[in-house]
Amino acid sequence: MAPEEREELLPAGTPGEIDQLSVRAKLPGADNNEDTRPSSDIGDDDDVIEEEEERERLIERHHGREGIHGLQRLPSSSKQAGGQKASKRERRRLARSVRRTLKRGGRQQEPEIMYEMEEGDRWAGSDSSRSSSEADRERLGNLRQLKSSRKSRVFRFTIIHVVIVLTFLALLFAAYKASHRRPAIDLAELTLSNGTSNFAATTILISLDGFRADFLQRGLTPTLSAFIQDGISPQYMLPSFPSVTFPNHFTLVTGLYPESHGVVGNTFWDPDLEAEFYYTDPTRSMQPKWWDGEPLWVTAEDQGVRSAIHMWPGSEAHIGDIEPSYVDKYNGTEVLSRKVERVLSLLDLPGPDSAAATTNSPRPQLIAAYVPNVDADGHRYGPNSTEIRATIQDVDQMLNDLFEGLEQRNLTNIVNVIVVSDHGMATTSNHRLLQLEDLIDTDLVEHIDGWPLYGLRPKDEMNLRPLYNELKEKAQKIDSIEVYLRDEDMPKRYHFSNNHRIAPLWIVPKTGWAIVTKDEFDLKKSLETGEVYHPRGLHGYDHEHPLMRAIFVARGPAFPHKPGSRVEVFQNTEVYNLVCDSLGVSPVPNNGTLRLPLKPIGLHSDEGVIPPKVPNDPPADGQSISESLHSTTFSMPAGATTSISIDPPATGVHETNEDDKSDSDGWASWASGKLDSLKNWAWSLFHKVKPVNTDHVLS
Repeated sequence: MAPEEREELLPAGTPGEIDQLSVRAKLPGADNNEDTRPSSDIGDDDDVIEEEEERERLIERHHGREGIHGLQRLPSSSKQAGGQKASKRERRRLARSVRRTLKRGGRQQEPEIMYEMEEGDRWAGSDSSRSSSEADRERLGNLRQLKSSRKSRVFRFTIIHVVIVLTFLALLFAAYKASHRRPAIDLAELTLSNGTSNFAATTILISLDGFRADFLQRGLTPTLSAFIQDGISPQYMLPSFPSVTFPNHFTLVTGLYPESHGVVGNTFWDPDLEAEFYYTDPTRSMQPKWWDGEPLWVTAEDQGVRSAIHMWPGSEAHIGDIEPSYVDKYNGTEVLSRKVERVLSLLDLPGPDSAAATTNSPRPQLIAAYVPNVDADGHRYGPNSTEIRATIQDVDQMLNDLFEGLEQRNLTNIVNVIVVSDHGMATTSNHRLLQLEDLIDTDLVEHIDGWPLYGLRPKDEMNLRPLYNELKEKAQKIDSIEVYLRDEDMPKRYHFSNNHRIAPLWIVPKTGWAIVTKDEFDLKKSLETGEVYHPRGLHGYDHEHPLMRAIFVARGPAFPHKPGSRVEVFQNTEVYNLVCDSLGVSPVPNNGTLRLPLKPIGLHSDEGVIPPKVPNDPPADGQSISESLHSTTFSMPAGATTSISIDPPATGVHETNEDDKSDSDGWASWASGKLDSLKNWAWSLFHKVKPVNTDHVLS
């Protein structure tokens, strides 16, 4: 190695240069003055330095990239002074020494090796060894800090994900509890005494068929109005589609949409059974094969809760393996007072803890009663007739008698009472009739389901699309019907497509319109003779239309809310769950989601609460379109307009604005209403409750 360049190994990034200058200042010949030592001493120094450098090279060659990093070379003063290279023999000796050292201690002995290499200059070697040790400690410290930082990141990452998972599980649990929550009071264990007998959880469910929600705003129902102020209710309840009696009464007691429980209409064809369901014929309706859901009485009886069912549609069909404890067959001539007597007599039966109790006549905890009078007279006379006003008052008086009977027995605050209806009612008119034969070729149709809406089953499936296209074209021109294919464009809100009993093609008239066959009513002749179409009232339309709205009012220990509480509007699929909860029994799976306790959103008497707008009936006058439809070519002038559209689009539970009538129509309606009020007042003074024969209609 040339003596003019001597190198020292120093840690980079440290005060090495300053230390090196100090070392060189202390070494002979490293200052600016000439070295005066003997040449033999200088040669010894050079040998020591050469030996140190050789050791360093061998160590670096052994470690490779794992060797000493961050070292830089500085010119050695000994090289500037000159010197001689170590002999090959000395080099071999040094190599063996280094290998032995590495073998003994490996990398842990590295500081000692560096120290031994620098024995020729103890001061400089100590400084270099100290710098190397500090670098090692710094590297170890950095390594520990890196590991600590990694552990910290892993810990934070783990904590964040654990929190996310726990939050997700908490939300799932909350959703489960919300959909399966039970009443705050365990009604299954609740026993109340009226002073003479103990009563387990007991609920009376009364259905007023055809009782439209706005009937409550006519000043004819003091009992029901007071009941609303004592209990809890929405402003109205939505029926299910189609808004007819049998599907909706089975929905009320199953919590299922008609497409789910199988009773998809008052009349329908089952292609699998190859049989027709017809509601007024017990031989074609009161068999269990038609009724696919589990009704309230089966759920209750299966859990040890006795039930009594009074004329409820479907109660005579022997649904399931368990019969109600009491079943009263349908009797359309039964007077309303008899219904009150029947309900109260069931409550007067001895309870299970009474010595007089018998297994053959247990006191029921569920009593469901059906009242058809409003629906029957609504069909017969129309929803705005004087006669229907009298019937509404009759039914309200019936409820008054029932509530008085409960009060006399000290059961007002012990027994739950829930009053519901299944649908509303709309007025019909000869000017809002369509002849089915003018819409389609009936020879192509094998089965016709439903009424007033029509489900069509073509004889040949190849005719389904042509029939649909023809009807859609006519619907665009007359604007009084909607046409749907079950499997393509049936509105999802109807929940009316997932059942083979639903016909593949449907004509749905807009509210107030009716479709009739010539055998039922010849429209052309009626316009000549003046014959009036009957029934005068109809339902079965879009279940969200204001004229189809129903009612729900509840009171009792299962409804411990502030009197007059108001809840959000809901659909009648919720009633099954609510009745089950009021009895303390577990409902089977269904389409409902509401559970007790209900959550009020305020009071009906709150300032700013506006009652639902009383809907106007469709106009009674208008131009018939039957003659134009009768033409086989069915043509209308381009751009022609008519005034026959009377059904605004349904808007869910929000209010729907009806078309304003003319001033003359408004004055006529006002005068007619005043006259009806006077007639009703006179009737209420002298009229006595009379039986209503409803054998002929139950829709």
